[in-house]
Amino acid sequence: MARPRKTNTAKGSKAIGAASGPTPISSALTTPLSSAYPSTYASEAEYDVNDEVAKLQVGVNSLSLSPNLPKRKREKQQPFRFLELPSELRLKVYEYHFANTGVVLDLDPDNYKRIHQKLAILRSCRTIYGEASYFFYSTHPARIFPTHPGRFFKTKKPLLARMKPSQRASMASLELRLGPGWSKPPRGWVVNEALGLSDCVNVSKLTVFIECDPGNDIFKGFRQPDNFYERFSKSLLTDVLDEMPWVARIEFDAWPSVKKSGALMRGLMELTTSRGLKISWGKERGWTDAEEVEPKPALNLNDPLFISQGSPGIMVVV
Repeated sequence: MARPRKTNTAKGSKAIGAASGPTPISSALTTPLSSAYPSTYASEAEYDVNDEVAKLQVGVNSLSLSPNLPKRKREKQQPFRFLELPSELRLKVYEYHFANTGVVLDLDPDNYKRIHQKLAILRSCRTIYGEASYFFYSTHPARIFPTHPGRFFKTKKPLLARMKPSQRASMASLELRLGPGWSKPPRGWVVNEALGLSDCVNVSKLTVFIECDPGNDIFKGFRQPDNFYERFSKSLLTDVLDEMPWVARIEFDAWPSVKKSGALMRGLMELTTSRGLKISWGKERGWTDAEEVEPKPALNLNDPLFISQGSPGIMVVV
C-alpha cells in the first residue's frame, strides 16, 4: 500500500489557497480551571454563594421582624361595662333600642316582630330590667281597649289586663279610642277591676281619639236610635276617669271626618269640663281652643240656583 506523500513547506509559509485568519488555539489551553479541577473550584463557588445568601438573610432580618423573636401575647378582649356609663347615656341607649317599636301599645299580631324581640334586653340583669322596663312603658302610651280588626278586637282581656302591676305603674299616658264597634261595641269594653286602671298611678294624660262619629248624616239608617253610641262613649269615659281620679288632662284628637260641633264631641267635652280637667288638642285633627271653622260647601253647577245669563258659559248666582 502506498504511503501518502508528505508535503514539505517552509516554516512560516502559507498553503496556497488557504483562508487567511488567526491560528486556532488548542482546547486544552482554553479549558477553565473549574472543569480541569471540578471538586476544588465547585466547593469554593458554593461557599461563595452560600456566604452571600447568608449575608443577604442577615440584612433582611435586620429590616423586618425575625421569626425567631417571641410573639406578643394576644390580649383577651374585655367585655364592655355598660352599667359603668352615666345614667343619662344608658337612657339614650334605651331610646335608640326601642326606637322602632311603634307609638301606641296595643294587642297586635305584629307585636312579636316589633316589640317582643326588643324586650329581650330586660333579661340581662335586675338593674337593666328596672331601667329599661320603666323607660319603655313610660314613653309608650297603651291603648285601653284593643282596636286592631281581628282576633283581639273582641277579647275579654285587653292589653292592660295582661300587664304586670309594676308595668302599669310605669305608664305615663293612656289612649281611649272611640268609633270601632259603633253599632255594637264589644263585650270586653268594660271597665272593671281586672282591667288594672287603678295601678296606673302615674298616668297624668288621657288621649281620647275618635275614629268616627255615628251622629254624622252618612250613618243615618245604620246607627242605633236615641243617640246610643254617644251615651255609650260618655259612660265609658266616665268609668275610666272614676278609676283614675288623678288624671289632670284630656287630649282630644280625631280623623278629619269628625266635627267638634257633633253630638259625640260636645258630650265628651261637657263631661271633661264638668270634672275640672284641662283640655288639649292632638296633632292629627288640628283642633284649637277657637271655634271650629266649617269648610265652605263645594259649588254644584247643576244646582237650580245657578242660571245662565248673557254669554254661554257664564254662570251667575240669583
